[in-house]
Amino acid sequence: MVEELVIAGVSVASAAVVYTLAAARVVKQYERGVVFRLGRLRGTERGPGFTMIIPGVDRLRKVNMQIVTMPVPSQDGITRDNVTVRVDAVIYFKVIDPSDAVVQVEDYRFAVSQMAQTSLRSIIGKSDLDDLLSNREKLNQGLELMIDSPAMGWGVQIDRVEIKDVSLPEAMKRSMARQAEADRERRARVINADAELQASKKLAEAAGEMSKQPAALQLRLLQTVVAVAAEKNSTLVLPFPVELLRFLERAQQPAPVAQTGAAAQPEPGQQAVAPPAPGPAVESPAAAAETMSEPGTVDEPVQEPKPESLAAPEAGPQAVREPGPRDSSAEPTAGDAAGREPDGVTRNAEGPPSVRPLPPAA
Repeated sequence: MVEELVIAGVSVASAAVVYTLAAARVVKQYERGVVFRLGRLRGTERGPGFTMIIPGVDRLRKVNMQIVTMPVPSQDGITRDNVTVRVDAVIYFKVIDPSDAVVQVEDYRFAVSQMAQTSLRSIIGKSDLDDLLSNREKLNQGLELMIDSPAMGWGVQIDRVEIKDVSLPEAMKRSMARQAEADRERRARVINADAELQASKKLAEAAGEMSKQPAALQLRLLQTVVAVAAEKNSTLVLPFPVELLRFLERAQQPAPVAQTGAAAQPEPGQQAVAPPAPGPAVESPAAAAETMSEPGTVDEPVQEPKPESLAAPEAGPQAVREPGPRDSSAEPTAGDAAGREPDGVTRNAEGPPSVRPLPPAA
């Protein structure tokens, strides 16, 4: 009898243990349990900790209440200004109603992912390229509202949506780079021109102040020399006044030669021509006739008269000439008559014809 009671007690205890093990469930702190009894939702949710269900009748489904980070695949789209872009994003959401997340939608994660992709393509088509690149905060808020509206009926709350990257075509990248470079160059030129304007005003003021004191310009020149002749510099700068250059230039110019009684020295190979005497000069009729009759005749080499054969100067206003290679006041010889040309042109056998001034009229 006692043995039968012991066996019965052991059997009941074993059945209780098996039932307890089959009915016991543990819900974690970040989870909530939804119980279905015979396929019908129970009104209360099971909190974290140990809980019991009826084995074979109840079915417990656990729902994660943590914030889920889900990347949105890259979506190709055309912006409002007809630019093809590829945009990807990331979405943060969490379940706020476990019952709706289980009952209202089959798979709330997949549903949220598909809604995020369609909303992202829609927001791309409604925005310009500049908004995608510079005004992302506004786009993120609009994308969050578009996803959160249907997700509220699924027991899901969208916490945040962020656009991660905007991929542009290579041609568009080069165009934008050229535009940015041109804009920066324009601003640099404007800044440089403004600086030049301010510098010119300051230089004008400085010139006005220096004009009041001439010594200030000399001091500024010395400061410039000190600045140029810096340490470890092989360049030596010496100020040179412009007035000294002008003085040297005037000194190099030949002074005008005053005509005196002395005859100018003739160049080699050219016959010297003496200035005409104050009195009338008389040519022999034979020489004049021969000159008029043969104007193109080239004379023979001129025989230079000796100093002893020079005629004595006549008394009168004529100046005394020093003996030279040839005295124009002497009587013309046959060679002279042959070498004369009309209008006082004298040909020389060794050089070009030289011009002899005509004597003044009597």
